[in-house]
Amino acid sequence: MSTWSALNFQNGASPLMEQLIFFHDHTMTILILIVTIVGFNLMSTVTNKNIDQFMLESQPLELFWTIVPSFILIFIGLPSIRLLYLLDEVYKPSITLKTVGHQWYWSYEYSDFMNVEFDSYMIPSSEMSASNFRLLDVDNRTVIPFNTQIRTLITAADVLHSWTVPALGVKADAVPGRLNQVNFYINRPGVFFGQCSEICGANHSFMPIAIESIPPNGFISWVKKN
Repeated sequence: MSTWSALNFQNGASPLMEQLIFFHDHTMTILILIVTIVGFNLMSTVTNKNIDQFMLESQPLELFWTIVPSFILIFIGLPSIRLLYLLDEVYKPSITLKTVGHQWYWSYEYSDFMNVEFDSYMIPSSEMSASNFRLLDVDNRTVIPFNTQIRTLITAADVLHSWTVPALGVKADAVPGRLNQVNFYINRPGVFFGQCSEICGANHSFMPIAIESIPPNGFISWVKKN
């Protein structure tokens, strides 16, 4: 993987993540324009020896540099508020997944089905195969159907954790004694990895998350087997 590609976001696998990437690009475009204009003015001031010694004040200029930033903030703020609302809104979920963080592994429970629950541990390097991803793959992947609205209830059994899957635009703290919820909609099949994003102890970096997105018919077959 090249250095440049490592600096980019992962490819969005949900509509919310795609919207987050669009908003990031929108904001960065505005920031680059501002930095370019300010930098040009600074360089012009340093290199230009012409000085207007009679100009003590300029009301139109002060009005301009007060109003224009206000419009820029509105131009950034309105899409941000819309996106925050979309991220927090919980639609009618088809499946509810309960996630519990432990030191140092995750437990999953499919609340809509009987006795479908399991623990998910990272695969040690000594037991990995050629198809596994080091420090990211787990023994029991979380299987989810794509094109389905998913609600995830997140909590912890001991200390603070954080359930994070960048490709889905999902990140929520797992707090002992409290339920947090997030919703997402995967729009394509694949395997999407995440990690705990809260420093939760000695093995914090060894409790990855692996989401496997499969067709709904395959998910029903998987549930029947479990």
